[in-house]
Amino acid sequence: MTTSTFGPTAAPAAASRPAERAPATALRRGPFAAATYREIGYALVSLPVALAGFVWAVTLFALGTGLSLTVVGLPVLALLLASARGLGALERGRAAAQLNLHTTGPAALPRAERPGWWAGVQARLTDAAGWKALLFQVVMFPWRVASFCVTLTFLITGWTVALYPVYAWVFPRYAGRPGYRVLDYTSDGVRHQYHLSSPWQIAGASLVGLLLVLLTPKIVHALTNVDRAAVRSLLGRGTTGAGE
Repeated sequence: MTTSTFGPTAAPAAASRPAERAPATALRRGPFAAATYREIGYALVSLPVALAGFVWAVTLFALGTGLSLTVVGLPVLALLLASARGLGALERGRAAAQLNLHTTGPAALPRAERPGWWAGVQARLTDAAGWKALLFQVVMFPWRVASFCVTLTFLITGWTVALYPVYAWVFPRYAGRPGYRVLDYTSDGVRHQYHLSSPWQIAGASLVGLLLVLLTPKIVHALTNVDRAAVRSLLGRGTTGAGE
């Protein structure tokens, strides 16, 4: 009995074709995927959240260390570390809802060995999880400023340029220009202007915009991966979901 050599080899080849098409399909669907806009929303909302956390952390830390020579300073630092834990819980919730990252929170604060509020203050001051959560608020602020700017720039620029053929007629009709003005400068008393007005120029600009639209989900995902790593390392002790 003879066995055909085409059967065993054809199946893997056929099975590999969907896998080869998967990255291209994911790239095309990226701009319209719900996960993309969850990550974009996360990056944009992170700026005001980070600003509030950074101001709160710096203010209380400066106040606490400035008063550390008195009895008042240490309770202020204890309050800061307790609130840092609370902000860390908020960040883990945001990461779970928008980044599909489910991270187990740090261990609970150990009970004070002695009764009384002073023993509680001392326990707070030795809370490693609280200090890590405070570090998160400080180091993530500049990153989230940059992440917000990059995300918003690519999002607006990509769609604005990609849709240029839709509104190109506005410039000659209402702005008194043949098209969008790219360059406008004066050299040796001569004014030079360059507009996107011809069909080829409009189509070329739209293609550049579409490329930016396709790249935006990848860029935003790379930016939010930094947030994922920070949440894992500074705000949790284990991850039950690796994220998208």
